Amino acid sequence: MAVKIDKKIKGYSVITPDDKAREAAAKAVPVAAPQDESPADNIVHMHERIERPEVLIGSTYKIKSPLVEHAFYVTINDIVLNQGTEHELRRPFEIFINSKSMEHFQWIVALTRIMSAVFRKGGDVTFIVDEMKAVFDPKGGYFKAGGVYMPSLVAELGSIVEDHMKAIGLLHDPEMSAHQRALIAEKRKQFEERSKKNSDVTAAPVAVPVDGEELVIIDSADNGSFPPSASMCHKCNTKALVIMDGCQTCLNCGYSKCG
Repeated sequence: MAVKIDKKIKGYSVITPDDKAREAAAKAVPVAAPQDESPADNIVHMHERIERPEVLIGSTYKIKSPLVEHAFYVTINDIVLNQGTEHELRRPFEIFINSKSMEHFQWIVALTRIMSAVFRKGGDVTFIVDEMKAVFDPKGGYFKAGGVYMPSLVAELGSIVEDHMKAIGLLHDPEMSAHQRALIAEKRKQFEERSKKNSDVTAAPVAVPVDGEELVIIDSADNGSFPPSASMCHKCNTKALVIMDGCQTCLNCGYSKCG
């Protein structure tokens, strides 16, 4: 029987009777069903919307700002993931703000709902700290206890969220070297000794009569641990910058600038 070849021959092989026998035997053996070759693991994928537990642990912080008449009380509740295992994590889940200042009620409710939604979304939520601390009040900021400058009330709220995230291990402070700590302590000691030499008079509380009674006004230096003559450091936003040997030196973060 003649077979017409209308394609180019690229190669050929001779089929023997033994090859035909092996091919027939292979067809007779049933083929096993293909198995899933994906490796087994113990990973449990959780949905981003986690149901709120009946009980949450948290902390409450107080904000007393000169911009408002009444104090703000900020409560941040956390959820514990993988509780009881080596992968246990504590993450912020919701935030509430309470105050008698009703003039701020609308933006407080809106801000807390948005922040809580960001916390529950999961992932890296630390970005919210930088966004809030970058909010500036057009009327000007204020210094809170310790001489730390706050550009706005929202910025102080962001600072509280940052402190809370550091407390639960979500954020970490950059470690200061032992040499830098020793240098700051030495500079502070030198400044205190020089201040004592230049002034023999110790600042005392001033008593001002009010309605026939004496009201003791404490010096502003008691509000923080830095000298009252210190100016604000542009690096750490703390009122701890002093002039030593013609150089500006921060007694809080160690920043120094000469000239």
